Amino acid sequence: MKIKDNLANIVSVSRIFVAFVAISLLYVQTTWAYILAFLLTAVAFSMDGLDGYLARKLNQSSQWGSVLDILGDRIVEASYWIVFAVLGWISIWFPLICITRAFTTDGIRSVALSKGYTAFGEKTMQSSNIGRFICASRFMRISYAVAKVAAFMLLIAVNTPGMELWNGTPALHTVTMVFAWAAIIFCVVRGIPVIAESGRLFKS
Repeated sequence: MKIKDNLANIVSVSRIFVAFVAISLLYVQTTWAYILAFLLTAVAFSMDGLDGYLARKLNQSSQWGSVLDILGDRIVEASYWIVFAVLGWISIWFPLICITRAFTTDGIRSVALSKGYTAFGEKTMQSSNIGRFICASRFMRISYAVAKVAAFMLLIAVNTPGMELWNGTPALHTVTMVFAWAAIIFCVVRGIPVIAESGRLFKS
């Protein structure tokens, strides 16, 4: 495998490991470990945008790349929600909703992929304008990404050991939970068109 010909896919996979390192640091109860986890979380989400940019710039877009991109999204997002819930920072319903939505939409998308459709791009499985806007538009994808990265980074920030200023600020906790709820609502809303428009995929 030539690295230069698969750079976008390598970035997609690498960000999973960057996220895992960040998450593991949350179990090291020191200020510096959390600061490093905060920075690595920013890197992991930056790589999410970088892989798409490289795919377009280097003409490396493919169905396999699309699958890897979604796979990376699911693993990173679910891992953070699960760990945050285990640490007691959020309700268990956050990861449960995230994982349920992921299994449902990705199961449908696997059928779409077998019929030549992709989640995004020119061959998107969404047939309606509103479906394409909610699932595939740049505005919705960026809005969802911003809500997620803001929620995850703020959750780490407000729970950083030794940062009494952040931990003692109720307003910051409120803002954090607003972004967390916004992220999970985006997660659900962006899955609705996938389910609603899936009927045609199962017609013989």
